[in-house]
Amino acid sequence: MSRIVECVPNFSEGNNLQVINEITQEIEKVEGVKLLNVDPGKATNRTVVTFVGEVENVIEAAFQAIKKASTLIDMSQHQGEHPRMGATDVCPLIPISGITMEETAKYARQLAQRVGEELSIPAYLYESAQPDKERSNLSVIRSGEYEGFFDKIKEDKWKPDFGPQEMNAQSGATCIGARDFLIAYNVNLNTKSTRIANRVAFDVREQGRVKREGNPYVGPVVKDENGEPIRIPGKLKHVKGIGWYIEEYGIAQISINLTNFRETPLHLVFEETRKSAEARGVRVTGSELVGLVPLEPMLQAGKYFLEQQGLSSGVDEATLVDIAIKSMGLNEISEFDPKTRIIEYLLRNESDERLVNMSVKNFALETASDSPAPGGGSIAALAGSLGAALGTMVANLSAAKRGWEDRVSEFSPWAEEGQKHTAKLTALVDEDTRAFDSIMAAIGLPKDTSEQKEERKKAIEKASQYATEVPFKTMQAAYDCLPLLREMAEKGNPNSLSDVGVGAICIKTAVRGAWFNVLINAKDLGDRTWAENIVNQAEALLRKNHQECDEIANSIEQRLRA
Repeated sequence: MSRIVECVPNFSEGNNLQVINEITQEIEKVEGVKLLNVDPGKATNRTVVTFVGEVENVIEAAFQAIKKASTLIDMSQHQGEHPRMGATDVCPLIPISGITMEETAKYARQLAQRVGEELSIPAYLYESAQPDKERSNLSVIRSGEYEGFFDKIKEDKWKPDFGPQEMNAQSGATCIGARDFLIAYNVNLNTKSTRIANRVAFDVREQGRVKREGNPYVGPVVKDENGEPIRIPGKLKHVKGIGWYIEEYGIAQISINLTNFRETPLHLVFEETRKSAEARGVRVTGSELVGLVPLEPMLQAGKYFLEQQGLSSGVDEATLVDIAIKSMGLNEISEFDPKTRIIEYLLRNESDERLVNMSVKNFALETASDSPAPGGGSIAALAGSLGAALGTMVANLSAAKRGWEDRVSEFSPWAEEGQKHTAKLTALVDEDTRAFDSIMAAIGLPKDTSEQKEERKKAIEKASQYATEVPFKTMQAAYDCLPLLREMAEKGNPNSLSDVGVGAICIKTAVRGAWFNVLINAKDLGDRTWAENIVNQAEALLRKNHQECDEIANSIEQRLRA
């Protein structure tokens, strides 16, 4: 699984476009990273840059950008309205998919260490990357700004986490951290009243509203023993919100910042806002996402709304996203195009899914051509994906069976699991072909000198190991589908027994077909210990799979004959 993170460094230059371009060019040079946005501010003299990619690539791009900024920006000459302490003022990493906050924080610490040691820039950790919570708040760290840090940094409690305990006169200091993704989200109301919109915002936001005596809107503010206003908390944690009127649309909105969508899901924000609005006599007509959004909250929303409808949530990814868009009215004000608004979709490389994006007819013709790829390994993975898809179909048919409405919660999780198996095996169709292509590329390397011959030999060995691992992954992924098929054979819709049987046969074909590819690719490996180990594991898996597939298929045949 890809480990995708977003990085949003803030550079202390918002006017000189040449400097900004030189910094962002360093980011674009790193393969596997996509630059999403460059937002310069003249008054703040600050540019916010957003890019995403695989975590290792993002770390490299961030370092190169910080390095370039340190040579181009002279903080001793910097003036701007925004608080700042360095050429690269802050550099947060945000986990998007396939990676935890803890792992992201670890990478933030690695980046900070490299910045401190290699660039001699004092580096401070903040938020989730900072183990000392007394100095994890960005505003507290940055207090005093660039000018005050020449003295502040000498204090023991403000010793940098990495780098010299001496202010870098040109580059200043920098803060590097890990934080959650912030979703900017507006909910639309069928009213122009900012007052009502604010009341709804106060209902749902974590900070809530101040407590008042008598009239809850205009009564005297109730204060605590220290003279501070007492607050009545709102319904949702990690939510900041305020009401406003948008003249362009002619409606009032609740403008929301959601700072932790994993603990407070996006669909919950929509639902609680809707309930609060209805209690105040207004309706939510739709909503809009500002900027980009990770895939996860969209999938969560799609599942939630399907469950609310009493339907199985074990549908494909595109359907879940579409349900989320429709249920939250994300197309009301402007079109919400998942391809350009969901981060993971922006990163997808169409060439990595060349085969699976073909029509069935074209895939068959491509296989039948004189090209050696796609070959047996890709076909084995395809057979496995079809077996998983049949099991998933039966789970969904069972959840939708008339008279089984009370069993939706029983079959829906199986359908969700089946979608994961199907997606994994579908991805292996193209990966197997890429593995074959890597062998061909290694064989084509130059071999004129002894050094070239040695490098070519190593490349062929590495590519051949990869080409052996991929079909073994196909064997494992296909075998993992059997609990689903067994469950559907025993408890699923009896009218679909034959479909389960065909699914079991597809899995048997997938595993044995992939086994052939393990054998042929392992045969000529130089590392015989590695080769024998993977072959032994694959053979044991083959035997188990044969036995279990036959048990499922035979039991189905007996029931169909009865």
